[in-house]
Amino acid sequence: MRDFRSSRDALAHVLIQSAGGRQVPISELADIQTVTGPAMIRDENGMLAGYVYLDIAGRDVGKYVADADRALKQLHLPVGYYVSWGGQSEAMARANRRLAIAVPITLAIVILLIYVNTRSITKSTIIMLAVPFSAVGAIWSLYFLHYNMSVAVWVGLIALLSIDAETGVFMLLYLDLAFEDAVRRGEMRNLADLRKAILYGAAKRLRPKFMTFATTCIGLFPVMWSTGTGADVMKRIAAPMVGGIFSSFALELLVYPAIYEVWRRRKIESVEDSASSDEQGLQETELVTVGS
Repeated sequence: MRDFRSSRDALAHVLIQSAGGRQVPISELADIQTVTGPAMIRDENGMLAGYVYLDIAGRDVGKYVADADRALKQLHLPVGYYVSWGGQSEAMARANRRLAIAVPITLAIVILLIYVNTRSITKSTIIMLAVPFSAVGAIWSLYFLHYNMSVAVWVGLIALLSIDAETGVFMLLYLDLAFEDAVRRGEMRNLADLRKAILYGAAKRLRPKFMTFATTCIGLFPVMWSTGTGADVMKRIAAPMVGGIFSSFALELLVYPAIYEVWRRRKIESVEDSASSDEQGLQETELVTVGS
């Protein structure tokens, strides 16, 4: 306690239990002197530790640590010494371990929900193609803003994944409705009819798609110009979402209909082949009748 070490005399009278069980003052076992020492003794896991502080600017923390680890392999430390990383690198390694579990689980849940909604593996795959569409804009936005990968950026990418899945479901829904309506009216006879139905469905999707794009941008643009407390974190969350929304808005309207046509074209070609075979069989029957 502090009262027993407030002065040299008090410390000299502190009783120490000897090997024989008798308590003796510490002054009989040691010479007490006052010397100048360090203001703080740092330790790590009960071992003396020395800290080297690094301020990294313009580089990703993970890449810097990887390069530094390769350089430290050439350093021969005495027995009992070791080097470990702390601070942001330690927090990033801990976050990467958690993200390695959270991201696949999130992706699996999104795919499962899409499959429950569509009841088709093909449709679920087409919807998930929106992910690379948005990843293009997200990566470019991070590149232009000079943002490195971080936990905040991964949070923004996960949020972007849900938005892409939603817009992909809407786009596929409108294309399916246009296709089924044309089939019901008997206007799905050839590839030209299929392209006409796809164009009609994509055009109907333009306004709700633009509304989704506009409302997301209107909500996120103020974050990109914010300067208050926590703005750096929020910017890194919003940046991939803004860039991904731009690229997915353009690519879903241009690429999605083409992918849908490739998928539905097989059914149209099979219908055309069956119709042509039936017509050929009818002509052969008529020819046999005339000949007989």
